[in-house]
Amino acid sequence: MMRIAPKNRRRLPGLAAACTLAAGCALAAAPALATAPTQATAPAQASAATGTPESATQWQDVAELQALARSEASRQFPPLTERQRFVIGPIEPNLQLERCRQPVRAALASAHHMQDRATVELRCQNAKPWHLYVQVRIVGTSTVAVAAHAIVMGTVLAANDMRVEQHDLTELPLGFLDDPAIAVGLTASRPIAGGAFLTNQQLVAAKAVQRGQSVTLIADAGGMSVRMAGKALNDGLINQRVKVQNLSSGKIVEGIARSEQVVEIIF
Repeated sequence: MMRIAPKNRRRLPGLAAACTLAAGCALAAAPALATAPTQATAPAQASAATGTPESATQWQDVAELQALARSEASRQFPPLTERQRFVIGPIEPNLQLERCRQPVRAALASAHHMQDRATVELRCQNAKPWHLYVQVRIVGTSTVAVAAHAIVMGTVLAANDMRVEQHDLTELPLGFLDDPAIAVGLTASRPIAGGAFLTNQQLVAAKAVQRGQSVTLIADAGGMSVRMAGKALNDGLINQRVKVQNLSSGKIVEGIARSEQVVEIIF
């Protein structure tokens, strides 16, 4: 009896021939396929070589815009002193303006401006033009004494407890000390964190008179100065009122601590 191969088996030789031909076509096309990815990724490789993302090159750099606004303000305002500086903007850091194909033009938005501030217009004449208004302010700065480390309440400050920094006046608290020498010898009336601005509210003068201390009482009577021995009954700072016992009479009087061991009696 004659066996007839199924139809699918009868097609195998044709498929084999087709596969052989296909393999040949694949081999012929291999060089072309191998070069295709290189061409497609060439822009990405170029961006990688420059170290700049491709998308970043199409937007105007915000730092450049700030520099342009500062430069224009420098031309329009009188020269700043060593204790002044420009504050630019702020300009939104993620602002996306198409990179200008020609130099960005900077000019004052108005010919009339205040003495310490102005608005600068930045304009680009691209095919799709854009412009941006940037605020520029002049702020004063000052040296300020800053705690070099944490200071415990009751500490008598020395020079190495402080450092000097330069800050905008708008950042500084009331009563700030612009010279650290002012604070030397003063006592911290409260804990002070390292890096904090030093103010006169945080510091008190060292005690001029301490309770139980022997002091000299001075009194002016009719143009004559009288000196007596006394004993302080409470602590007192410079120019602060203290109670003192006159050791000659035993009377308790009130005076003002003028210096260490000297109390002036006020009649």
